[in-house]
Amino acid sequence: MNSQEKVEKVKDFRPIDDVFFEVLAQNPVVCQEILQVIMEDDKLVVNNVIIQCSEQNFYGRSVRLDALCTLGNGVKCNIEVQRSNNDDHLKRARFNASSITVKESNPGDNFKDIIELYIVYISEFDFFKGRKTIYHVDKILRETGTEVDDGLHEIFVNTVIDDGTDIAELMACFMKKEVKNPKFPALSAEVSRLKETEGGARAVCEVMEKYEKIAVKNANVKKIIRMLEKNYSKEEIIDIGYTEEEILEAENQLMQLV
Repeated sequence: MNSQEKVEKVKDFRPIDDVFFEVLAQNPVVCQEILQVIMEDDKLVVNNVIIQCSEQNFYGRSVRLDALCTLGNGVKCNIEVQRSNNDDHLKRARFNASSITVKESNPGDNFKDIIELYIVYISEFDFFKGRKTIYHVDKILRETGTEVDDGLHEIFVNTVIDDGTDIAELMACFMKKEVKNPKFPALSAEVSRLKETEGGARAVCEVMEKYEKIAVKNANVKKIIRMLEKNYSKEEIIDIGYTEEEILEAENQLMQLV
């Protein structure tokens, strides 16, 4: 795909798309507007955002975080967009929450000091099938009906159910190539900037190229895994044209399968 084709591709992106959301979320004001609507708190403040970081946990598996926000009160909030419906999304959210909690903790911390964390999971489907735009997961004592607060708050929002609320209207914007909604000025302005200015389109293209490289690397690693299973030597695999880094990644993935 040449440069002009990539610029044309940018015009087709929507906020729900991984590549486009990664660039959108670099703007803390955009994340703040999204969270103010979803969490129904117009005083909520986002101080900073970490985009698409990859953190290793103790068992070697990485977790990719779409937009890890630090709120004005110090609380962490991870926003994730998910288009595919081919996984267990509750367990994915749980895994990400656990990884963030471990990363944000220090040895010797008392458990009472473990961070408070919000997970906001935006999907292109209603996997709870409750015909609601938004779901809040609460922990309840079965015997008494009392709510338990352990510092983790999970909010699941989808783009397919329209309940007439501002949240549903925001989710509709996530599905549009052009966003021009006066209720969401920050999102509308940033979508326009990324699509209509040279600098904005270049930023999206850079992320697109990163995703393309990751896709090529992942495909190569899968091929190398099959070669290792057939007892190819490292030297033979390098002679075919693969890198030592790709071989090491394939070896690590094979070890996790044992």
